[in-house]
Amino acid sequence: MTTIAVNPYLNRNFAPIRQEITADKLSVIGELPPDLSGMFVRNGPNPQWPPIGEYHWFDGDGMLHGIEISNGVATYRNRYIQTRGWKIEKEVGKAIWTGLLEPPQMDNPYGPSKNTANTALVWHAGQMLALNEGGSPHAIQLPELETIGEYTYDGKLVSSFTAHPKVDPVTGEMIFFGYSPFVPPYLQYSVVSAQGELLWTVPIDLPIGVMMHDFAITENYTIFMDLPMTFNPQRAQRGESVIMFERDRPSRFGIVPRHGNNSNIRWFESPACYVFHTLNAYEEGDEVVLIACRMSSTTVLIVDDSQPDPEANIPRLYRWRFNLSTGTVREEMLDDVASEFPRVNENLLGRQTRYGYTNKMANNPLPLFEGIIKYDLNSGKSQIHEYGEGRYGSEAVFAPRPGATAEDDGWLVTFLHDEGSDASELVVVNAQDITAEPVARVIIPQRVPYGFHGIWVPQE
Repeated sequence: MTTIAVNPYLNRNFAPIRQEITADKLSVIGELPPDLSGMFVRNGPNPQWPPIGEYHWFDGDGMLHGIEISNGVATYRNRYIQTRGWKIEKEVGKAIWTGLLEPPQMDNPYGPSKNTANTALVWHAGQMLALNEGGSPHAIQLPELETIGEYTYDGKLVSSFTAHPKVDPVTGEMIFFGYSPFVPPYLQYSVVSAQGELLWTVPIDLPIGVMMHDFAITENYTIFMDLPMTFNPQRAQRGESVIMFERDRPSRFGIVPRHGNNSNIRWFESPACYVFHTLNAYEEGDEVVLIACRMSSTTVLIVDDSQPDPEANIPRLYRWRFNLSTGTVREEMLDDVASEFPRVNENLLGRQTRYGYTNKMANNPLPLFEGIIKYDLNSGKSQIHEYGEGRYGSEAVFAPRPGATAEDDGWLVTFLHDEGSDASELVVVNAQDITAEPVARVIIPQRVPYGFHGIWVPQE
């Protein structure tokens, strides 16, 4: 008898759910803080139909899960992001696109790939956008989570759009980029005004297309990461993987003035690594400082890796110091504990923060998170909020207390799943007392599959 291997990303709490529901007056263990008022929304992959070809976690259709909190009462909704691809497959009644692990479908009558909008969310100029780095954002209506449609800045959007744009908390500008795997310009850099107008887009020269998932900003600079996760169509002609981590190629970090361009970007080199997510960046004297979760290499999208690296895919918190006067780089590990999905109090994004938060990875081949780490970046100390046996969370997002003066005065909110009871909940943790039990646990009437990035949108 042959056993058929089940794709782990279609099994247990990675498996999709089919129902879209609205449920109000949810039961709460503990008490929702009276001044926690707004909406927590998380994006993630949720294939509408059984996938064709080999399915990767990054492939599923975007689904939003939202908890609206007002006066201590919580309402839950989940909705598919109704992209063009989702609508076409809904009409046909089956999947018609393969995913990232399959060759591009150049003969697909609807186009070679699908924008799933499944990765992250941003709130800017009074609008929430659902994001996927391969295409345009999608505008989403709050609190209903209904899809308004593709958002192209009145047709001014000429590139793809990162899943991780940065909103400057002081100027209100939103900074973003788009990368192109195969066709130059491989990188385009854009700034959107506080009012939501796309001001300009400029090309930045790269020698080859690279997977650039995230970047960082400071008060005056933007930091791009030209890391050796490269796209090379010639490899495909040799029957190799189009995307590969090139260990013998250095990492390059490009620092450009906020309103600069390719003529005034400065590049700094350091050993080969990969970074999916940055925590924050800031300026200190002559230095630009970057803090991010660094891996020595990654096989996340690589089918065949002939030279395995035992440290691959293990992200740890690192700090880089780029000296603008001397041109030197210092790189140091801040913690050897594996963690990902870093966040800060975004009211201080691009400025030096004392605290940072990451999600502690479980000792498991799957991307499961067993707790929240709070880092004191001044002292180098950290504290951990443990979820408990068989309980795993998604990215924890910082929700600041309205009117707070202390940087860590607020809550960390995330969805949790209990593998034992197969039940899901929203947990609210006091960021100033992170090792304590959650102040509130909102019980959700259906399973919330593991997903990617979330956002807290305050009521005001």
